[in-house]
Amino acid sequence: MNAVRLEFVPGSLVQSNLSGAAFTGDWLWVAGDEACGLERLRRLEPSGRETLRFGEVRDFLLADLLDLPGESGDEADLEGMAVADGFLWVVGSHGLKRKNAKPDRDHAENARRLAKVTLDANRRLLACLPIEPDANGEPCLVRRARDGRQALRLKGDAQANLLTRALADDPHFGPYMAIPGKDNGLDIEGLAVDGRRLLLGLRGPVLRGWSALLEIEVEVRGEHLRLAPLDDRGTLIRKHFLQLDGLGVRDLHFSGDDLYILAGPTMVLNGDIRVFKWPGARAVLAANREPVRFEAALTDSVALPHGRGSNRAEAICELPPALAAGQARWLVLYDAPGADRRDGECTVFGDLLRRD
Repeated sequence: MNAVRLEFVPGSLVQSNLSGAAFTGDWLWVAGDEACGLERLRRLEPSGRETLRFGEVRDFLLADLLDLPGESGDEADLEGMAVADGFLWVVGSHGLKRKNAKPDRDHAENARRLAKVTLDANRRLLACLPIEPDANGEPCLVRRARDGRQALRLKGDAQANLLTRALADDPHFGPYMAIPGKDNGLDIEGLAVDGRRLLLGLRGPVLRGWSALLEIEVEVRGEHLRLAPLDDRGTLIRKHFLQLDGLGVRDLHFSGDDLYILAGPTMVLNGDIRVFKWPGARAVLAANREPVRFEAALTDSVALPHGRGSNRAEAICELPPALAAGQARWLVLYDAPGADRRDGECTVFGDLLRRD
């Protein structure tokens, strides 16, 4: 592992809550789970022993790109990102949240806090954002591109979207829709894109040790994305249960035909964080017609470091060849970076892994 240096600025949206990452050439896009926007960083000249260095951050607010279901300042809890066909795709957790107890509150107040479950309307967001170079050739996110591409989100409102409505009566996931994400309720944290097909990785629920991917297809209808049938039987969601040793999905990334899965604890625990590989996943998914299938033939690739309440690996993506020095390498970024992953208030470090 080699440190990758990310230099933010005071007031940056996501420096301490990184949860998604994707590349456009030399440019790195990052998302966070406590903001309602994304940030773009430019590759800079190396500094010291860091192999890669990124900075000159620019914010892109979702409210400038989309008509959001909630207020512009409400967090979207963005958890997954992917770049495909000129778009940056993003997905929110879609889950409920529970207030936490605080050390400065009395027992009665903390009991009330722990009983309070809420939904931030912008969490139920699945969207594609056009990437277009500006006058300086720098990639930017735009509401509408010059070639007609436009920013779109899955149709829905402040309470639900087409995905959550389709899951409401599902025998596996419907019962978990009313449970907060960090309590093993519904919690989307990974996103991978293959044409119009999307894979959504669930941190929760994990059912008897089986983690899940949801496979959907989307199409443009008017000003929104809608779910399209996956087959002539009208299937809107295919479910893929994976054996990840009881861990939930934290991120997804296609590399060729293989799917890499970053996995960690479903609940708020300090525990294993590992990268799994599903060999030949793209071909398996393309050939599959089963509405529900189980996959246990996964390779446990590498274990990642973690701290106590800190250094939680949340994002993984493959480096573009020009940045990888001829080797297959991954960037891993961490939520709640500890002191060992910080340099002052605005700089954090990720890891560079050699792909197997």
